[in-house]
Amino acid sequence: MQKRLLLLAPLTGFLLVFFVAPLVWLLSLAVREAEVPRALPRTLAALQTWHSGEALPPAVFAGMALDLPEARAASTLADAARRLNYEVGGVRSTMMRAARELSSAPAGTAFGADFFSSVDPTLASPEFFAAVQRARGPISGYYLLAAFDLVRNAKGEIELASESNRIYLDVLLRTLKISASVTVLCLLLGFPVALLLTQVKEKTADWLMILVLLPFWTSLLVRTAAWVVVLQREGMVNTLLMRLGLIAEPLTLIYNRTGVLIAMTHVLLPFMILPLYSVLKGIPPHYMRAAASLGAPPVTAFFRVYLPMAAPAMVAGSLMVFILAMGYYITPALVGGGSDQMLSYFVATYTTDTGNWGLASALGLMMLFTTFVLYGLAHKLSGGRAMSMG
Repeated sequence: MQKRLLLLAPLTGFLLVFFVAPLVWLLSLAVREAEVPRALPRTLAALQTWHSGEALPPAVFAGMALDLPEARAASTLADAARRLNYEVGGVRSTMMRAARELSSAPAGTAFGADFFSSVDPTLASPEFFAAVQRARGPISGYYLLAAFDLVRNAKGEIELASESNRIYLDVLLRTLKISASVTVLCLLLGFPVALLLTQVKEKTADWLMILVLLPFWTSLLVRTAAWVVVLQREGMVNTLLMRLGLIAEPLTLIYNRTGVLIAMTHVLLPFMILPLYSVLKGIPPHYMRAAASLGAPPVTAFFRVYLPMAAPAMVAGSLMVFILAMGYYITPALVGGGSDQMLSYFVATYTTDTGNWGLASALGLMMLFTTFVLYGLAHKLSGGRAMSMG
């Protein structure tokens, strides 16, 4: 037993260091608040006993007058200003300007509410300091609430965001719809192929399996780009349909939902065929013959005998395809339109473009939570056989 554990130690250590630890760190950003406490410690200390609706204590402005220049010199102000800008629009530039004016102010200048109001009235408003107080950390639910289109009002109560700012629940619903559609298409196309692989000779099955695995030998980016060429208005599909006289003008097959479904189904189809084939080849053929000998028509025997035995593989393949489809980014980005982008697109945008790692982490956590819920549901509906392959 100890030798087995020693053999597993390198793999376990690798997974912990390079997979589990980075994943936990990334997901923790959804609830961590470090920017504002690091940049505005005196301001937060002065706000400890303040409640929304009360007059702001003078110590708040005195503390901010000391915090802003120090944070600017320590290069921590930009991160704090960006975090507060998510709640109070436009405050980032005014905080940077206030820090510059504080640094260049002559000796003896009174840094009270009037000074900050002269820079920008927002910096002296209760709404701004309420946002500062909510970001005091070390843990906050701001990003998680934003991922579900929820916000806190001036009283600290949770409510739905304004209609113009509600986007993420719609994106989640769109992601689920696209993933479910791709899963159904893969099942409808993959089941006959897997069934055919079990009916032909072994040598023929080997050649067909090579064709199934062939997409794995090509880069995902290349496969997706190929669909852009094939599906465009002057592409192969439209040209063939027009020559056959089936259409009078080219169809719009790219940069819309149609292109996304076609390309994603092509990429994910092997992930449906392989688990189906591994189970279907183990179903004894004499079961169908026995059903026929008892008077069952072929269709009845298929649905009453064959299909129930294939159900675990269908659930496993569908679950695998669905989970993979939920995390797709490159394919929808290249062949889809603006209304076809999925949650992964926003995660990538907030990570690489805007630097909003907290919201990117919250959206990733939403996707992970949704996946676990769907897995648990599939596991329950399949009688505990959601990932069973035999």
